[in-house]
Amino acid sequence: MGNLKEIRTRISSIESTQKITSSMKLVSAAKLRRAQSAIQYLRPYSEKLTEILHNLSASAGSMEDMPLFENRQPEKVVIVVITSNKGLCGAFNSNIIKTVNRVVEEQYSAQHKAGNVQLVCLGKKGYEQLHTSFPVMLHDDALLDSADFTVIADLCDQLTKGFLKHEIDKVDIVYNQFLNAATQSITVEGFLPISNIQSDEQGPVTQDYIIEPSPEEVLTELIPKILKNQLYKTLCDSIASEHGARMISMTKATDNATEILRDLRLKYNNARQSSITNELIEIVSGAEALKG
Repeated sequence: MGNLKEIRTRISSIESTQKITSSMKLVSAAKLRRAQSAIQYLRPYSEKLTEILHNLSASAGSMEDMPLFENRQPEKVVIVVITSNKGLCGAFNSNIIKTVNRVVEEQYSAQHKAGNVQLVCLGKKGYEQLHTSFPVMLHDDALLDSADFTVIADLCDQLTKGFLKHEIDKVDIVYNQFLNAATQSITVEGFLPISNIQSDEQGPVTQDYIIEPSPEEVLTELIPKILKNQLYKTLCDSIASEHGARMISMTKATDNATEILRDLRLKYNNARQSSITNELIEIVSGAEALKG
């Protein structure tokens, strides 16, 4: 009977866990739908801004005189790390942390040894794992819950001012890009300086704009908006990716619990049947002994 009691206890425990994982799966699915809609509506706007920037920069000629395009030796580096505040989302956070360590080791090893690599941690999990290895310039957990564009705009202004004052030479963003509910792509994206978008890879100019007062002045006004939108898009990508990763993780956990319960119930029934058989044998043996 001790074995039966132990199996019953395990079944009860796994049933409770299964209810939790199933509930978390449903919550993540609901949050994913909202986050997915946000990033799907934002991407066309972001792509159009990039197209306009491409055309304007081609009309403006050389970008060398524009401060945010200045490609200097990256002695002081800032990496914006976007993770989550909660776990139970598979390798979502660990992949980001591994990527940050790899990028620093491969690209910014000398800067790190000199203490010139700083992090901006958006998300509790990234901060918990990385703050002991790198100086943290800024840490914000609440932003993942609110996705407040005003806060993102302030952060973008802070990074841009640091770049213009030569306090920062390079800014990269490491985040999970949302592809679909089951797939997230670890992305390392250059933020500052703005890459030379006049390269041949961008293709020919698609629109011939008449620009007033001048392409340079329009670009000066437009570029900060594009940078804020780019940073906000990466945040929305990461939020949608987190909910997708958690939904898939909880789905697998629920399915695993179902399989374990099936095996345990079969084991319980076999043990119970064996116990009943042994009791019947004892009764029959006792009855035969009395007859003798």
